[in-house]
Amino acid sequence: MGELVALIGSPVGQSLSPRMQNAAFAARGLDWTYVACEVAPGRLEEAVRGLGALGFAGANVTAPYKLEVARLVESGAPSVNTLLLDPPRGFSTDAAILEGVEFERPAIIGDGGAARAFRAALPNARLFSRRGQWPPDVADCDLVVNATPVKDQVLVEVGAGQTLVDLPYPDSATAAAGRAAGARVVGGLEVLVAQGAASFELWTGVSAPVEVMRRAVGLPRAETDNSG
Repeated sequence: MGELVALIGSPVGQSLSPRMQNAAFAARGLDWTYVACEVAPGRLEEAVRGLGALGFAGANVTAPYKLEVARLVESGAPSVNTLLLDPPRGFSTDAAILEGVEFERPAIIGDGGAARAFRAALPNARLFSRRGQWPPDVADCDLVVNATPVKDQVLVEVGAGQTLVDLPYPDSATAAAGRAAGARVVGGLEVLVAQGAASFELWTGVSAPVEVMRRAVGLPRAETDNSG
């Protein structure tokens, strides 16, 4: 029997990660399988222990458990979206999309698990959330990360000369408005592939087939991607 990897969170039914990761495993000839597992409130610790007991090699963690699982596995990181099991060790690949992005004045919108991961990666970023400074004022920022799940409301206005990293997928109203105003927009599917590729490499020790992963979620071929 091959290795198993799980996605744990709630809800997980609409996630594209199983399609993407299973395509990646097949492309690398790995006898691995990725499954989505709904975890009810209050059952996270039980779920993580159960995955270890069942011999799972690793897991992805999605909302609403990224902060809780970081404390559970004592990772030292504020947010965890990737686990290696036996024993459980936590990592975050949420901010992998930032590799190669040039910026000097970043801002982050949000206060959940993904936002905390970006905060760790961008310690000098301006921070905006409904529990803190609001509304966002990013006029002098060249990179704006929308790390919220909000899809139907324009949370921040960006334009030419600015880059928006927008985590929701499919495209949010914030992303659509940014594109119309001339901003460079890095959408949620791009973010998903970047974090998924980094997780894949943590689990397997094998380079991720990024182009395969892009195709699996419906993205066009990347101009500089030779990983096929």
